[in-house]
Amino acid sequence: MTSVQGTAVDIPTEDGVADAYLAHPGDGTPRPAVLLYQDAFGLRPHLRAMADRLAEAGYTVLAPNVFYRHGRAPVVQMPEFIDASARPEIFQAVGPLIASLTPEPAERDAGAYLRWLAENPLVVDGPVAVTGYCMGARLALFTAGAHPERVAAAAGFHGGRLATDAPDSPHLVAGRVTAELYFGHADDDPSLPPEQIERFEEALTAAGVRHTCEVYSGARHGYTQADTAEYDEAASERHWAALLDLLKRTF
Repeated sequence: MTSVQGTAVDIPTEDGVADAYLAHPGDGTPRPAVLLYQDAFGLRPHLRAMADRLAEAGYTVLAPNVFYRHGRAPVVQMPEFIDASARPEIFQAVGPLIASLTPEPAERDAGAYLRWLAENPLVVDGPVAVTGYCMGARLALFTAGAHPERVAAAAGFHGGRLATDAPDSPHLVAGRVTAELYFGHADDDPSLPPEQIERFEEALTAAGVRHTCEVYSGARHGYTQADTAEYDEAASERHWAALLDLLKRTF
């Protein structure tokens, strides 16, 4: 197994400084870059462990605190085990943070993260891949649409509100995407009902985007997050296999 080195880093952006976690193989050899976008519960030990697992597979992984405008991580202190249904105050705290990260600042931030990776000696020259979870799935799609020259692959898992009626719905960026996409939808997900899944698929197909969209039968929203009540080990391992397969095709 590849040894992994993880460090805290700061990334200058147009709106301040984003704290982040950088994981990479311990030999210090430049590797392809993966930008990992958090879920709503923030940059925390579990997200760092996910970055480490990708680094073990041979990638340099950057996981930014996308809520940096509101403070350094943890912006909202989370319990070791997150059961949001039993703790409604959690979503009361993170809801405004999610709402504040609209497409415009998200795309600005993506540019800062990608520039930082391009200048990092632990990253090989060339395109990057992006993966995101929950709200991070939307961020991954916005990043692929805003920076098609830099993003060769993007993945999203248990993403919500991917194809709404809103004028800034994520699916509307499909025409700008040149990356290959993979999305693993949760089967039991009120934030992504069947009509949105269908609209999302139709938008990608109409735009000629190379993509695979799969519904993980029986999986709930949040199925990849091992520190939450929604975690589903079988679905999570399926996600890892799909993500690593996408990365192998990309790099």
